[in-house]
Amino acid sequence: MLTEFGKILIFIIFAIVFVTITLFLYKLIRPNRPTHEKQMVYECGENPEGSPWVKFNIRFYVVALIFLIFDVEVVLLFPWALTYKEFGVYGFIVGLIFLIVLGLGMAYEWRKGDLEWARPEPKPPKLDEILNPKTEIQNSN
Repeated sequence: MLTEFGKILIFIIFAIVFVTITLFLYKLIRPNRPTHEKQMVYECGENPEGSPWVKFNIRFYVVALIFLIFDVEVVLLFPWALTYKEFGVYGFIVGLIFLIVLGLGMAYEWRKGDLEWARPEPKPPKLDEILNPKTEIQNSN
């Protein structure tokens, strides 16, 4: 008699063996006729230009993650909006706290500049200004 963990282990082993055997059989059966066209990178029907190993700006990933986070949180507002009357004032206050935290998070991301596509270039501090701040003030007068 197997325990529940034993059943899971057998299922995982069966899945690994099944996938391995299937991939091996397909490799034996499939035709292998590589051509230049088949080995090219596919870009929506367009001929590729340049290297496929282009580094993307991290801003795309940051904006996508922010969108996912706030999107999931906004989806949680629908059940609250439908059922907050059942919980009375307590349910309403909990929902308001959630909305305030959500708004603070959005304000933080906006203030940080993560919602802007074109971020301003940071100005590195000059060594003279750091070492002699008084001379900068005297020079401006």
